[in-house]
Amino acid sequence: MKVSFEKLQSEFKRVLLSLNFDEEHADKSATIFAKNSRDGVYTHGLNRFPTFVEYVKNGLIVPNARPLRSGGFDALEQWDGRLGVGTLNATFCMNRAIELARENGIGCVSIRNTNHWMRGGSYGWQAAEAGMIGICFTNTIANMPPWGGVDPRLGNNPLVIAIPREEGHIVLDMAISQYSFGKLNLYKSRNEQLPLPGGYDKDGNLTTDPGEIIDSVRPLPIGFWKGSGLSLVLDLLTTILSQGRSTGDVTRGGSESGVSQVFICIKPDAGIQTENIIKNILDYTKSSRTVGEGKEILYPGENTLRIRKKSMEEGVWVDDKIWEKVTQL
Repeated sequence: MKVSFEKLQSEFKRVLLSLNFDEEHADKSATIFAKNSRDGVYTHGLNRFPTFVEYVKNGLIVPNARPLRSGGFDALEQWDGRLGVGTLNATFCMNRAIELARENGIGCVSIRNTNHWMRGGSYGWQAAEAGMIGICFTNTIANMPPWGGVDPRLGNNPLVIAIPREEGHIVLDMAISQYSFGKLNLYKSRNEQLPLPGGYDKDGNLTTDPGEIIDSVRPLPIGFWKGSGLSLVLDLLTTILSQGRSTGDVTRGGSESGVSQVFICIKPDAGIQTENIIKNILDYTKSSRTVGEGKEILYPGENTLRIRKKSMEEGVWVDDKIWEKVTQL
């Protein structure tokens, strides 16, 4: 079924106010969750909201905590998230990175003791809409084995890179596993197979069955050993820059809370020359023959803009059962 964006946002806000969120935090948090579903990232919009509520009720997320400056110098800042709402801490940090980039040409803000930022792409869009190149990444609980291993010791540690563009921002938002666990759960809930193998079953065989991958906790890293290495260095960078908890520390804590994140902004040269560079690269990329009739080549973020427009015109798609659950919270 579909509901209006405004209805989705107001329902989220109602629930958050009942959990003792102050007006500002309830409104901002609800808007981010609604925007995630509006843009087609249902796994970190409506579908993730009940889990978020449970984390609040269990004391893993402190509703009205504000981040505190903990260190840094010049264009590099460190903050303590104080276990506050991950989406709000991330929005704050990206805003600080934007401000630093406006002053210095570049800004880097790290944060420790924060929580799940939901859709990482939100902060890429935030940077791009401010005219900035944005780069951000986070560590997570261990949910992926290192290459050559069987036990989960790496996080999928999402990476976001955004480039502003007048005709539509380019925003890459990717987990380091072939499919995020949110996507695996979405396919499982629909009783669908993955388009391509996404991990291993309990016997060590590659599979397209999302349920078997979830049960084995053996998702496939992107690029095989390359994704494994990328996940590791992102955890190293995040932990070093924030002086916060690593994937291993978060995992030993027993829940995905108190993670570390980094937000970087770069002020690009604005003007027709930069726009032409981007256009030439995109045009060349899209000049490739497609794999079949009706197929097209899209740049990262292009489909997001289409889904956003459709959602605002026709309503936001929601899973009936999850929507009913939220309305009864």
